[in-house]
Amino acid sequence: MTASAVSPTDDVEQLVRLAGAITRLRAQVAQRIVGQSAVVDGIVTAILGGGHALLVGVPGLAKTLMVQTVAEALRLDFNRVQFTPDLMPGDITGTEIIEEDLTTGKRAFRFVHGPIFANVVLADEINRTPPKTQAALLQAMQEHQVTAAGKTYRLPDPFFVLATQNPIEQEGTYPLPEAQLDRFMLELRVGYPTKQEEEQIVAQTTGTMKAVVEPVLSGAELLAMQALVRRIPVSTGLISAAVKLARMTRPGDTDAPAVVREYVEWGAGPRASQYLVLAAKARAAMAGRPMADLEDVESMAPAVLRHRLGTNFSAEAADRSSASIVAELLSSKEWQRGQ
Repeated sequence: MTASAVSPTDDVEQLVRLAGAITRLRAQVAQRIVGQSAVVDGIVTAILGGGHALLVGVPGLAKTLMVQTVAEALRLDFNRVQFTPDLMPGDITGTEIIEEDLTTGKRAFRFVHGPIFANVVLADEINRTPPKTQAALLQAMQEHQVTAAGKTYRLPDPFFVLATQNPIEQEGTYPLPEAQLDRFMLELRVGYPTKQEEEQIVAQTTGTMKAVVEPVLSGAELLAMQALVRRIPVSTGLISAAVKLARMTRPGDTDAPAVVREYVEWGAGPRASQYLVLAAKARAAMAGRPMADLEDVESMAPAVLRHRLGTNFSAEAADRSSASIVAELLSSKEWQRGQ
């Protein structure tokens, strides 16, 4: 346990409260969102870990509603930005305007905050805007602040960017730069609902009843839970395993298996190792467990790694995706032998 950790008894009590709050949060979100429990858990995992999440799925799967509902249940300020080809960086971060004092007649510049100044910012269809505007999020996502006209403004705490992306449409889209993809803690795949879930969705959304989401946590309580997640101890063996897994995705590394050397152009960087451990801690905390284990790392590995792998031409020719490579990596002898 780190030097900043509080007494074990106090931490255990806080873990029980955190697990209870997560159970209530799931129940509140389920009033409006049918199914998609793994995606909701992924969003909460990223939030507890202090990271950002990228939701990838075809239109109509309630990605936007899901993010908005989680923000409501956490009693957080929420802003949505619809990314379009004509969106400018100032439309996100804010801009300076000239304001005249009606009494003195003097004019002065005043900074008007953009929608980035919120606890939860939904970047809807983030790949529909050019890289120049996508880059406006980089400083905010990494440093939780923005710089405009030579001045730096701190963003509110807690702060999260939850972005959505449509994987099937290519016309009028701009692939996210690797530097920006790397800043997303998790990439969450949103799939189609089951037949029973879809019937329930239709029944709920075609009637007159509207679900009311009750807040479960405040921003201050969420910050305390983030600190608790950071205090969850992990063994040196688990840290070594997380680092080993990230290094196995790099084709030039001696630990890289054959599938990586054949199909991967570049692998995950050090952020992947950090996020594997943080996501494992958050997953353990959500279950009320006082310590993260290897199963937590393996469970979170696909969401942490698949958007950090750059595949080569051979992978494209063989119809191999980064997700399938990560799955094969986790079942490889090189990974199993090291555990």
